[in-house]
Amino acid sequence: MRYTPLLALILLTGCATYHAQPLAPDELARQFEARSLTSAELHGWFSRELGHDVEPWPPAHWDRTSLTLAAWYYSPALDVARAQWSTARAGIEVADAIPNPVLQLPFEYTTPNPGPGLPITTGLALDIPIETAGKRGYRVDQASHLSESARLNIANEAWKVSGQVRDAMLALYAARERETWLSRKADAMQAIVAMVRKRRAVGENAGPDVDTALVAETTALSDLASARIATQDAQAQLAAAIGVPAAALTDIPIDFGALATMPAAPSDLDARRDAVLHRADLLASLADYAAAESALQLEVAKQYPDLHLGPGYTYDTGTNRIAFGMAGITLPIFDRNQGGIAQADAKRKEAAARTAALQNGILGELDHSLARYRANLNALPVAKARLSAARKLRDSDAAGFAAGTVDRLSDTQANADYTASEIAYLDALVAARQAADALEDTMQLPLAAEDRVPNAAQIERGVRK
Repeated sequence: MRYTPLLALILLTGCATYHAQPLAPDELARQFEARSLTSAELHGWFSRELGHDVEPWPPAHWDRTSLTLAAWYYSPALDVARAQWSTARAGIEVADAIPNPVLQLPFEYTTPNPGPGLPITTGLALDIPIETAGKRGYRVDQASHLSESARLNIANEAWKVSGQVRDAMLALYAARERETWLSRKADAMQAIVAMVRKRRAVGENAGPDVDTALVAETTALSDLASARIATQDAQAQLAAAIGVPAAALTDIPIDFGALATMPAAPSDLDARRDAVLHRADLLASLADYAAAESALQLEVAKQYPDLHLGPGYTYDTGTNRIAFGMAGITLPIFDRNQGGIAQADAKRKEAAARTAALQNGILGELDHSLARYRANLNALPVAKARLSAARKLRDSDAAGFAAGTVDRLSDTQANADYTASEIAYLDALVAARQAADALEDTMQLPLAAEDRVPNAAQIERGVRK
């Protein structure tokens, strides 16, 4: 018995210790405000994850791919998903743990003393549990499938983040283009008001003409103000999608060139294949179903009782006793785990129904997204032809002004009217891009090959050091 404290000390030396990691809101806010797209840490992460140095740094232009990588580095949603995967992986270790034996230290004082020895009963015994029917293996299988589901959820969250970046880029592109054309229109309307006032001063125009020009000028300036607000909102939206403060996008050159090019629509067969193979949420649902199957196998295995070996030594008032028996076996007489089996079977059916419903919803959404994108692709040439006709008309007016057959007021009005055609084409282009984005979301795969991140493994790793 004198060795018991030493044994306890040896066992405790292998225990983990607690280390406090308090969170300070002001420190978290400071770290967020310090984020930027030009930091050396982000540069190192880009180079490490892409497998090559990124030069120059920062890039001369930020496109969809590079902004998506930055969002994967900073995104708090991905931090949460990675942490959940880490928790799920720890669950495998928990499931694989072998139950510890239980040390028993009986002690009794006997009076009167029936034997020649000391009037005590003491000793030590072990209760060694032995799991049967492969229960531990089923637990590990269940935990492994749940871990895989959590890993796939990272990819699902990563797609959501990349979609937010893509949508914010489109909103910013549309807002900036609209602001550019409305600014030109506002300048033209201001010039028209000035010319109309001069004409009225010399008796060439009536008062209502000036009033009409003033109303048009006010409308143009109001539209321009709204466009500038939309630009600021879109820039803030893009910053939020990346996970950086809005100030971090100041003076950051963004390449919107790819937005003006519409990728071809995939075939029905290719789209269905991509939707089935690349939808991380569908693959995660399949992993959840596999976990439910392992859970059912575990509940079936629980019908068979575990064994408990009970070796030990006892000193009983002068008598030494050595035991090699069984500590106890649960007899499955009243409960053979029918309830647990029924519940696990119901959960498996629920997981199967959820997976089937998700896949059916994906395929139905895919048909709608494909039809919508193809319709927008067909409408885009019509909008482009209308813009081309408007541009020819404007060029004709400009040529007439240069030749002296068209006055300055008419030429300026023609330029102001032309901006409506540019904005109409912009709206058609944005509608087509939005339809393309909806199709990408259905497949969880960019339509254009250049928009696909070369190495997506980084979404699963811990990032910020």
